[in-house]
Amino acid sequence: MRQIAFYGKGGIGKSTTSQNTLAQLATKMGQKIMIVGCDPKADSTRLILNQKSQNTVLEEAAKIGTVEDLELEDVLAKGFGDIECVESGGPEPGVGCAGRGIITSINFLEEEGAYEGKDFISYDVLGDVVCGGFAMPIRENKAKEIYIVVSGEMMAMYAANNIARGILKYSNNEDGVRLGGLICNSRNTDREAELISELARRLNTQMIHFVPRDNIVQHAELRRMTVAQYDPEHAQAKEYEKLAQKILDNDKLTVPTPIEMDELEDLLLEYGVIEDDTEKLKKLEMEEAAK
Repeated sequence: MRQIAFYGKGGIGKSTTSQNTLAQLATKMGQKIMIVGCDPKADSTRLILNQKSQNTVLEEAAKIGTVEDLELEDVLAKGFGDIECVESGGPEPGVGCAGRGIITSINFLEEEGAYEGKDFISYDVLGDVVCGGFAMPIRENKAKEIYIVVSGEMMAMYAANNIARGILKYSNNEDGVRLGGLICNSRNTDREAELISELARRLNTQMIHFVPRDNIVQHAELRRMTVAQYDPEHAQAKEYEKLAQKILDNDKLTVPTPIEMDELEDLLLEYGVIEDDTEKLKKLEMEEAAK
């Protein structure tokens, strides 16, 4: 059984990318999969279940008073591709730590034998690893294989680098967590594939796949579906299938080498500058030097 996790900056399309990829792993490659949603919004499984959200472990435990009295069927739902889905939920905004809900859910699922017979357990985790709570699947030595969803935008790359720092912190033995690669969820920025490939090289990993931008993803999302379900023959479905196959076959799991902020900014300037901007930049540099 492989325990993987998808991380990435909030709004980067992490949940969309993970669900579309896992749908292909299940339907095209016959993998038995469970998704454990680790985002308080509880939206990590909506495209698989074709519904807005599902009952969370924390919500159901609160109704009956304790997680010890919770039954697996109260929080487990099966969706497209026979993928089993659980959402951990989280505290009220401004109160408590989401990490507590995440580890409570993981422990409950393990005790109930929910992981048995699965090929993949996938954790979908909110945002950055700056917060220790959202690093819980890594900290507790659960998720062993991390995929970072990124784009050619500065803040997405900044978050990816921070996540690499978190992985490095908990990769201190042979059985520790490893980075499986960067997934570029394209935003059509300048030289995006080249940029993320170079970022991956500097982080001691790979750009495991470049996912092109296509509005079919949004059309499917509006209907609470993955592309594999909404339009299985579409070219975008094939892209997610390629990514799924690459993850299935992936044996390049590495300890990351995060870079400094100055190096990250230089990288963005090197790959993000188009020819028309060159003269403008030279002029600005000369003006700054003259001050």
